[in-house]
Amino acid sequence: MLAALTPLRPLIRQTRGETPLALSEILEDGVNLALWQRQLPLHIAEFGALLVSLNEPVADSLVVELGSDEAVSNLQGLAGNCRDLEGYEGFIADVSWLTSAFACLLGARRIGVRLRLLDKAMCPRFHVDHVPVRLITTYAGVGSQWLREGVMDRRHLGQPEAEPTARVEQILCGEVALLKGSKWHGNEGHGLIHRSPALKEGERRLILTLDWLA
Repeated sequence: MLAALTPLRPLIRQTRGETPLALSEILEDGVNLALWQRQLPLHIAEFGALLVSLNEPVADSLVVELGSDEAVSNLQGLAGNCRDLEGYEGFIADVSWLTSAFACLLGARRIGVRLRLLDKAMCPRFHVDHVPVRLITTYAGVGSQWLREGVMDRRHLGQPEAEPTARVEQILCGEVALLKGSKWHGNEGHGLIHRSPALKEGERRLILTLDWLA
């Protein structure tokens, strides 16, 4: 009697493309990073650079309930102390579009939105997020770093001496990344390994993250 065949696990891989459709590839089995290689519109890039130059504190978190009439208006609270800056409305429109696209792709009803202005690495060690999927994009400054499968032994995550010094990939400013975490069904043990980049003295970055809450 033949033994039952064990289905092979899909090859873990990362995908990228130059249109928003690239993000839909995160739904494929085995894909733990889908990257939209976009360039920020000039007015949004200039807003981000201006906000960073002012060095105003930004550490905003909110939950957006999709289907609510207040969903978009709630986003107006992001970086509210900078709402008078030129380009603010365009920036909020971009965040609103990303939030809606993220929700539509995943069928999400509730999204966690976080906007941070950072002057140091928030998560400096290579790690995996314990979430189903997370969107990350940087509006000013350097983007997050990540590793291809097999570059680092997952058993040594969080150990500085085990981190590679080469073969580290970088998400560029303005690019939009969807990262699968350990809680995505079928992706257990294969969340994307990534970290925040080290920042030089006086260097800052403006980063947006979206989390699928329900």
